[in-house]
Amino acid sequence: MRRVVVNTTPLIALSEIGKLNILKDMYGEISIPKAVYDEVKLEPAYSEVNTSLDWINVVDIDDTVYAKMFSARLHAGEVEAIMYAIDTKADLIVLDDKLARKTAKYMGLTVTGTLGVVIKAKEMGYIEAVRPIMNKLIQNGLYISVDVQKMVLDMVDE
Repeated sequence: MRRVVVNTTPLIALSEIGKLNILKDMYGEISIPKAVYDEVKLEPAYSEVNTSLDWINVVDIDDTVYAKMFSARLHAGEVEAIMYAIDTKADLIVLDDKLARKTAKYMGLTVTGTLGVVIKAKEMGYIEAVRPIMNKLIQNGLYISVDVQKMVLDMVDE
């Protein structure tokens, strides 16, 4: 089974549109650092995440060296997600923040974002279309530039 670490924004974005189960369908189980869980607790998405703890593993991170190195520019959840992905040699990390993604790539991690998960879900047959899910994500506040929207829809032939 693949080791997949997910950050706060993808969890919230997929939860808010009722598609958190895509992560379960695709990966079986995921891991989130405690800092991510604590950030999600402050959001309406918390109830769905909290009822999914049978396949979402909340992990404690205790490595202040990494934390000090990253924390000046990244949120606690992003720092812990990257640290945990490095420590466990995760196969994939799901991040939306541009700086967090660049940092994770620099650290040698394989990175995708919320849209990458949705695209892969279509490729794997878990969803029929990307467009309606992308539109819901945008309606719920996830910023996706018009250029990225067009590129994604071209990529998936929609």
